Amino acid sequence: MSARLAAIAPSATLAVDAKAKALKAAGRPVIGFGAGEPDFPTPQYVVDAAIKAAADPANHRYSPAGGLPALKTAIAEKTLRDSGYEVDPSQVLVTNGGKQAVYQAFAALVDPGDEVLLPAPYWTTYPEAIRLAGGEPVEVFAGADQDYLVTVEQLEAARTDRTKALLFCSPSNPTGAVYSPEQTAAIGQWALEHGIWVITDEIYEHLVYDHTVFTPIVRAVPALADTTVVLNGVAKTYAMTGWRVGWMIGPTDVIKAATNLQSHLTSNVANVSQRAAIAAVSGTLAAVEEMRAAFDRRRRTMVSMLSEIDGVVCPTPQGAFYAYPDVRGVLGRTLRGRTPTTSAELAAIILEEVEVAVVPGEAFGPSGYLRLSYALGDDDLVEGVSRIQRLLAEAE
Repeated sequence: MSARLAAIAPSATLAVDAKAKALKAAGRPVIGFGAGEPDFPTPQYVVDAAIKAAADPANHRYSPAGGLPALKTAIAEKTLRDSGYEVDPSQVLVTNGGKQAVYQAFAALVDPGDEVLLPAPYWTTYPEAIRLAGGEPVEVFAGADQDYLVTVEQLEAARTDRTKALLFCSPSNPTGAVYSPEQTAAIGQWALEHGIWVITDEIYEHLVYDHTVFTPIVRAVPALADTTVVLNGVAKTYAMTGWRVGWMIGPTDVIKAATNLQSHLTSNVANVSQRAAIAAVSGTLAAVEEMRAAFDRRRRTMVSMLSEIDGVVCPTPQGAFYAYPDVRGVLGRTLRGRTPTTSAELAAIILEEVEVAVVPGEAFGPSGYLRLSYALGDDDLVEGVSRIQRLLAEAE
């Protein structure tokens, strides 16, 4: 096996989800907080568009590697509608899900030895994609005391003459943190002044709460358009995780290079999925509003219940569908004869003792934290967190 692939860490979030599903299939009453996907079905109008597309022989053949022209146009129109700035369809590349967009963005921009500033906690795939491109992730950590939001001062302290790019994710996976318009503009202006590329993941753009405003970094700092790659997709907004449609938006030369890579890597995204995506991004946001209302209700319940646990600090997430409690106050205390010293050990105890699956902070950066998705039914959410409450109440 190549050293390059042998060095890749498996996706911790998918591993936790798979273990929870396996235990559940074996008859165990496991409740899983690991999955980063909506628990709602894809809107029916999107499914209907796919059914229609499947019957059309035009969709049974290869199509352009960079995406159906109609979808690229629809994404450009959606960007103007939702983000407030214009892009040409030639600046859009349709990918097999958001993960392919992440990988190809780093592959297109990063050379061996380049450093990429990576605010932590971060989504587990980012550092692996950076390393696959030959780059070096440089973690910039912001804890619960900062609501998991890094500052310009922290970024500047981490910058070197090898810094090539900044990964910017707002709303954030795993923390649910959302940068304010002012914070976004300050970070964007800092990147512009220092000639640093920005790779911005905006896949949770429509999942914000409490009157929080999502701010596209290119809208905040328009001059960044020539040195920014935007990552997005239909997975979270339209409950389409399994359809595998994402996209990149960026300068035409970067998009052309990434399209060339994709032509050898996978060729086109499945045409039926692309036709479904056209219906999704061209339609209203009524379906996502219904999901957002449910997520908001669950968010409030989860944060309230987690905050009742002695030793747990849980900032209120303003976006996405994750809570990211700080559990360092629980570590070092004895639970049913075991004394966890890391969040990975604590997560294992929670799964084994009360059959609740959570993702430890080690998957996203430093130990001492847990990620819980609230994209699951209300009853399961309350039961799962109640089990954690009862277990941690025993800590000595």
